[in-house]
Amino acid sequence: MTLVRRALLLGVASCLALPVQAVLPAQAAPADVQVMGAWIRPAVKGQSGTGGYMRLLSPAGTTLVGFSSPVAGVAELHEMSMDGDVMRMRPVPSLPLPAGQVVALKPGGYHLMLMKLKQPLKAGDHVPLTLRFKAADGPLQTLSIQVPIQMVAPVDPAASGASTGKAPSTGHAGHMGHMGH
Repeated sequence: MTLVRRALLLGVASCLALPVQAVLPAQAAPADVQVMGAWIRPAVKGQSGTGGYMRLLSPAGTTLVGFSSPVAGVAELHEMSMDGDVMRMRPVPSLPLPAGQVVALKPGGYHLMLMKLKQPLKAGDHVPLTLRFKAADGPLQTLSIQVPIQMVAPVDPAASGASTGKAPSTGHAGHMGHMGH
């Protein structure tokens, strides 16, 4: 191989490597958000979706911009509302969390929607979720939690067993009636 050809190949290779490094996301900082009363409703084999509910509290204010879970092929924030006698559900891009105010994700309102489930979700098990938050002037932040699967919302939110690595907290509740999106 000639010296010119080798230099040309090295130049092309180094140019190709730069954009890849430039687009790698930075590690997101952990979010300062408390999750309370989290749970996800069970889903049986063949069921394609379920929902998650919780209460969120952000001392400084932030916005929930999404979430992910290895058990779902699709994970979206949803809003349910009544349009006359018809219940409507739609995805929403984000959910503001005003400073110091508890925001509830609950049946009939905002909730987490786990779709294209990769496995049945059995009561008594836990589902890993990573919540993504973005403050108006800050970087993307994440919070990883383990959410219990149960048939009903916890009576005592402190007893739900969700693990956030923060002060005692819980979060997420689900529903099974979201098959026809």
